[in-house]
Amino acid sequence: MAVPTTTSPTPEPVPGGGAGPATPGAPLLEVRDLRVRFTGRDRAVTAVDEVSFTVSPGQNVGLVGESGSGKSVTSMAVMGLLPRRGVEVSGQILFDGEDLLLADRKRLDRLRGREVAMVFQDPMTSLNPVVPVGTQIGEVLQRHFGMRRKERRERAAELLAKVGIPDPRRRLDDHPHQLSGGMRQRVLIAIALACEPRLLIADEPTTALDVTIQAQVLDVLAELVDEAGAALLLITHDLGVVAGVCDEVNVMYAGRIVEQAPRRPLFRSPAHPYTGGLLASIPRLDTPRGRPLTPIPGSPTQTVPWTDACAFSPRCAHADDTCRTTSPRLEHADGRGLRCFHPLTTPAALTKEL
Repeated sequence: MAVPTTTSPTPEPVPGGGAGPATPGAPLLEVRDLRVRFTGRDRAVTAVDEVSFTVSPGQNVGLVGESGSGKSVTSMAVMGLLPRRGVEVSGQILFDGEDLLLADRKRLDRLRGREVAMVFQDPMTSLNPVVPVGTQIGEVLQRHFGMRRKERRERAAELLAKVGIPDPRRRLDDHPHQLSGGMRQRVLIAIALACEPRLLIADEPTTALDVTIQAQVLDVLAELVDEAGAALLLITHDLGVVAGVCDEVNVMYAGRIVEQAPRRPLFRSPAHPYTGGLLASIPRLDTPRGRPLTPIPGSPTQTVPWTDACAFSPRCAHADDTCRTTSPRLEHADGRGLRCFHPLTTPAALTKEL
């Protein structure tokens, strides 16, 4: 049965200020049974299925999985950026109680950038190559706050300084190709946080950056999100990235969430074999020299439909006939969610251990 939704009034924009708190005690973002299906002439592909999670005000939530698991499609659905033709989206995406799937384009235009913002994956394709970065930052300020040119440049310089770009006033007139990869990523963060949104979605914000710059960008992102009092939905394939940033972790595989848990319990004792495989494949400093990494067998394309079986069963060492013939449900216990017939550890036992 559909849950009735209410439309929140649009707060008056205040330059440099947030849009106000969400309803006390309620999640800021609540995704319920989200399903995204791409239809074509020959066949239809379900990219996201039965995805449900929440992000509370001020909370950092991770969405983790290999390429093709449905993470970015989920974020695009939340932002309302999926194409209208050839795509079927169902379920509910509640932002402060308002179902964004029912919102019209004008309403989404008012929300995007002002209350919900996104840091996209590749800054070279996200930034306009022929427009100075200061102008690109100023566009969102003009759109939502109506700032004049001088005010926009002052605010843009302030934002560039906040994200750690040296000599920010001079950099306002630089084009994206004149900046390094890390600096371009910082510009994207500055644009996303220009209006101090209540929810920031970061889609692979450290892709193609070296390890040192990754750490710097993540530190800047976490610091500014905390300073603005915003909530963060961090999308990544790297569990090492979420380890130092996120409070809650959702692990996705083949379009469905297979495990949900607070960060510390999940890293101490993962319950799903896929989560365990992701953690085992991360290089460790205490690993003896010469010992090979432990990858997950197979590839993400080696899967079966969730409607017929566990999609991870072709790659899972714990799979049996039940896994190959029956689809597991996402069961919740002791504050954790798990979709598996043969978990590595049970949530109940794990809770007692911790």
